[in-house]
Amino acid sequence: MDIPRPSATRKRRLRRLLYIVVGISAVALITLGVGRLKPAAPSVERSTIWPGTVKRGLMLRQVRGPGTLVPEDIRVIAASTLGRVERILVQPGTAVSADTVLVELSNPELQQEAQDADYQLRAADADLNNLRVRLESDRMTQQAAEATVRADYQLARLQADTDEALAKDGLIPALNLKLSRVRAEELATRYQIEQKRLEVNVKSAQAQMLSQQARVDQLRALVVLRRSQVANLGVRAGIAGVLQQRDVEVGQQVTPGTILARVVEPQNLKAALRIAETQAKDIQLNQPAEIDTRNGIIPGHVIRIDPAAQQGTVTVDVALDGQLPQGARPDLSVDGTIELERLDNVLHVERPISGQPNSVIGLFKLEEGGQTAARVNVKLGRSSVNTIEVLEGLREGDQVILSDTSQWDAFNRIRLN
Repeated sequence: MDIPRPSATRKRRLRRLLYIVVGISAVALITLGVGRLKPAAPSVERSTIWPGTVKRGLMLRQVRGPGTLVPEDIRVIAASTLGRVERILVQPGTAVSADTVLVELSNPELQQEAQDADYQLRAADADLNNLRVRLESDRMTQQAAEATVRADYQLARLQADTDEALAKDGLIPALNLKLSRVRAEELATRYQIEQKRLEVNVKSAQAQMLSQQARVDQLRALVVLRRSQVANLGVRAGIAGVLQQRDVEVGQQVTPGTILARVVEPQNLKAALRIAETQAKDIQLNQPAEIDTRNGIIPGHVIRIDPAAQQGTVTVDVALDGQLPQGARPDLSVDGTIELERLDNVLHVERPISGQPNSVIGLFKLEEGGQTAARVNVKLGRSSVNTIEVLEGLREGDQVILSDTSQWDAFNRIRLN
């Protein structure tokens, strides 16, 4: 019996369908495999990276900031009287002594007042001398009157004593004795009055002299004040140093209190550093510091920390403990480094470009052979100017890339050429 066979057309159709299914499956498997492959590690020129080695040991925590040298003592010279600027004798930057006249002012009214005060003092002195003579004359007149009454009293008392002796012997009438006694008592009373009058006269003379003397002293003080004000029209430096700034011009009218100039002592300077407010929180008084003047490094210590931040910085004053180098002057630009603390036996590395204190960042660590670098997460701690503490993720001796690697953020591994 014959068995019917499929036709050749049907076989070819089934074979083609099988090929299509196998092809689609192969493409799907290949696509899935390729999708699961990691991206190829990019190649990086070794000369373009900045490597660093993790170390263990002493780490100095420091902060750095720019600043300027400023005088410790600035003498601000202000006008003490009203006046007009007549002449300017010294320009900024000139060395001056305490008696150097910087600016000359003019004030005709003040000079006239000083002359008037001098004349008033002379008149008061003359009045004092005249009063002294007149009071002396009055005192002598009063003394003469007192002496006359005293002589009359003494004569009257002698007469009364004589009459009393004669009356006992009956040589004169009793009436004469009574008259003598009355006369003596009257003169005794007058004598007491004259004595009191002389005492009052002396006290009155003293009071008048004190009053006139006070007037003279008052005018003398006024003369001294006016002369001092006239003398102050020639404005002097007051201290030896350098004229740093002049704040007036010729012809300018100034009032008492107007700032005329500033004089500084160039030998006594300090550094005023501007430290970023994020780094200034750990600065304390008396911490050691170093000031770089570009002509030498001067040791110093922190003496003041500004309580307020300005434009993102905090001003820190550093006293200079060493000798100033040649060329150091006020307003000279400097760089300062302040030592915060010394950390013993800590793991640290040079500070990465993107490394911030107390943060976790990804760093490429060089693998054995140094041909490749793999990304690792590193926990950072306290930081300094150039170094930062490593808390987790690295060990002593590890080498990491410290330069900017943001362009390879999509890769966990790179190859070094």
